[in-house]
Amino acid sequence: MNRRAFLGTLGAAAMQPARRPNVVFILADDLGWGDLPCYGHRNTVAHGGWLVRGELKMPHLDRMAREGTLFTQFYVASAVCSPSRAGFLTGQFPSKLGIHDYLATPDLNRKRGVRDSLDPSVATLPALLRRAGYATGHFGKWHLSSGANAPKPEEYGLDVYDECTRGQKERPLSSERIADAAIGFIEANRARPFYLNLWLHDPHSPLHPSDESMAVYKELSPRWGTHRGAMEVYYGVLTEMDRQIGRVLAKLDESGLSSDTIVVFSSDNGPESGLIPFVSHYGGAASAGPFRGLKRSLYEGGIRTPWMVRWPQHTPAGRVDNDTVFAAVDFLPTVAKLAGVSVPAGVDGQDLSGALLGKRAQRTTPLLWENRYPVYGHVLDQSPMLAVREGRWKLLLNPDRSRMELYDIPNDPSEMNNLAGQQSGVAKRLASKAIEWQKTLPPGPVDRDAGKTTYAWPGGR
Repeated sequence: MNRRAFLGTLGAAAMQPARRPNVVFILADDLGWGDLPCYGHRNTVAHGGWLVRGELKMPHLDRMAREGTLFTQFYVASAVCSPSRAGFLTGQFPSKLGIHDYLATPDLNRKRGVRDSLDPSVATLPALLRRAGYATGHFGKWHLSSGANAPKPEEYGLDVYDECTRGQKERPLSSERIADAAIGFIEANRARPFYLNLWLHDPHSPLHPSDESMAVYKELSPRWGTHRGAMEVYYGVLTEMDRQIGRVLAKLDESGLSSDTIVVFSSDNGPESGLIPFVSHYGGAASAGPFRGLKRSLYEGGIRTPWMVRWPQHTPAGRVDNDTVFAAVDFLPTVAKLAGVSVPAGVDGQDLSGALLGKRAQRTTPLLWENRYPVYGHVLDQSPMLAVREGRWKLLLNPDRSRMELYDIPNDPSEMNNLAGQQSGVAKRLASKAIEWQKTLPPGPVDRDAGKTTYAWPGGR
């Protein structure tokens, strides 16, 4: 080959576009920030008057943290499932889409002023990527459509869809079914870019782990009768979930696709309250880590969840990002940037792809939340109705400006020191942003106990 032909070959190679990254988005259901060993899960528990080691075993997610970047300031778009999922898919604050609570029956949705389904005319990440040539699939929980006339998954840009559950009796097999389906999808689409939602049903109730899954935690079983301990049950589910995630990661490695695939792991909201009857037997085992709040609460424990990204040769390995304020609404514009896809109008998130590549990526827009319903938990978890995070500051308040609470989150992540009085200018500025934003949202009923700290104080205080 002469010099001219050689240079021509180099030029042609340079013009070939790099393979667009695959995306595998693993989303747990009701998993708390503190439910992962790599996020500091407590591993010493009191048992029979002694302190014993009750280490939660999740080696595959531990491995994912070692091989990727772990973010500690990640926020979902809502403290409850359906709106949280809408935020991930659309890049928009879900309240403005008419989804401010979980989707139920059409009658209950109507009473609460909630849409029956996510409007399929709203741009979603799978639809954007499918138009760009991606294969798209969803396996596991959906919870964005309800009713007999619900839009079909294809209308949201999904080529393949399966919730992977076959009724209550087979619910314990759901994580395995989802992993099986995901592995099949990867095998079928390994030659082209693909986007895959792997949305687990676990550890949402009801939990029925196998005896094999719980066997490693037998030291946490009660010392009387045949009852299963809360931690024995909960940890068994988490370990089985982790095992199935490991199978998917192994498939990517075996297929030679790991360096071409962005794998993301997160949870849709904080842990469920032990005061809900059908989860009371294990509610105390879940953990929001160092945070106040849980599912449905706008305190950190309800909306701050794990966020890990593995993308070998692109995302730094073993890195902990304590600085980037990353949010669910940023997922769409960030992936769109990496895939070379244009972002549609109306998106509330921003491109933070630099953070995935180990670079500094600073948020320039505020994050906003609304909750029109009470928080089922301890009185200290019952947050106001509105919240806004901008820079280091987070303000919570009710629309009538009652319960105004301002926290310096990097220095007070447990939200214990209310600075609204000392930083009145900051509090007023953020209050105005939150209230003006709420005025733009679709109107609807508000529960009479929303934003209240309700407790049956003796004597009626």
